Amino acid sequence: MTFREFSFQVLEPSSQGLMIAGFVFLCQPWVELLHSWSVLVMLIGLVGFNIAAHVPPPPKDAEVARG
Repeated sequence: MTFREFSFQVLEPSSQGLMIAGFVFLCQPWVELLHSWSVLVMLIGLVGFNIAAHVPPPPKDAEVARG
């Protein structure tokens, strides 16, 4: 798996999930530990998404060749 494929298949969706999780951590009032780490979780997701967004997607012909 190349870095382009990894970025497209793994890094981008997991970064989006981290940003959503950080927002949920921020909005929930029950667990203080999650609330205190929410901004860091969102920031890690944002940095990962920024990296994934700047990597060009894998070529289309590579996806067709694999089936």
